[in-house]
Amino acid sequence: MKKCVVIYNPHSGKKTKKDFQNEFIKILEENDYQSEVIYSKYRGHIVEIVSSLDDDVDLVISLGGDGTFNESMRGNFKRKKRLVLAHIPLGTTNDVGKMFGYGKNVINNLRLLMDGVVENVDICTINNEAFVYVAGFGKFMNIPYETSRNSKKKLGYLAYIVNGFKDFLRFTRLHDITYVIDGEEYEGLYSFMFVSNATRVAGVNNVFKDVKLDDGKFEVLLCNIKKRKDILKTLYYLRKNDISHVPGFYFHKTDNLKIRVNDERKLAWCIDGEKLEIDSEEVEIKIDKNAKIMIPKTNIDKLFIKKSTYQFATETQRYVEI
Repeated sequence: MKKCVVIYNPHSGKKTKKDFQNEFIKILEENDYQSEVIYSKYRGHIVEIVSSLDDDVDLVISLGGDGTFNESMRGNFKRKKRLVLAHIPLGTTNDVGKMFGYGKNVINNLRLLMDGVVENVDICTINNEAFVYVAGFGKFMNIPYETSRNSKKKLGYLAYIVNGFKDFLRFTRLHDITYVIDGEEYEGLYSFMFVSNATRVAGVNNVFKDVKLDDGKFEVLLCNIKKRKDILKTLYYLRKNDISHVPGFYFHKTDNLKIRVNDERKLAWCIDGEKLEIDSEEVEIKIDKNAKIMIPKTNIDKLFIKKSTYQFATETQRYVEI
């Protein structure tokens, strides 16, 4: 039998029925997986779990929010031999899960996964720390990690909306930064910046057009909008325009980005919905292509250029390229 480790974050999102686990394990057994379930107990625990798993594990499934999958990926990047990862959403926003084509029912999602495929996916790193789909700083970027766990359990996605409105009313700071993309240097004052490799960010689908998870590129967006009335105008423009063509936004598509902070304030980065402390004034973001994930077939055509590159070989008990 194949070996699967399921890592369950019981604190993600709204309350989840615990009785799903027996059926979950049964479905894995029906698909020839011998499974072990591990509960995460604290922030960073999943990084430790995945980084220390045996090399003979065939599949690691994380159950939780986007931050849960982030920890699983970060743990995988600390290994000499990386494992095949999968993620089933149980969180509040579930950008990654919805991008992959999952629904709300955890059992149905597992069935979709078991009928899925293994693909190579581009994973971005920030100062060699992996993140799955988005990293950023500035206006509104603090909302995911400052929204309390209790409010997310009670209100779900509405908790983010409430905190977003509060942040809208706060004074908007501009950050003095210099950034280099493809050898060209830019400098300016920006209210926020985010880097993504995803079709869905902060609950919004198709933030950027024609995003592929295996094209060797990520998307970069900067904004110098500060006044509240201008923010409202921008939200209106976004209803009818591609975000990369809205006044006040600066868009790039690249595989390398270097950022230098010119003011004295440290930037608080949001990485896949979690806060990441970066002491260095210089940040480098690049792509690592050596990551394999198992996902449903639902959105394969939309997300990938090259598809279905791996299959499980029973003679070697490993996923091999075909």
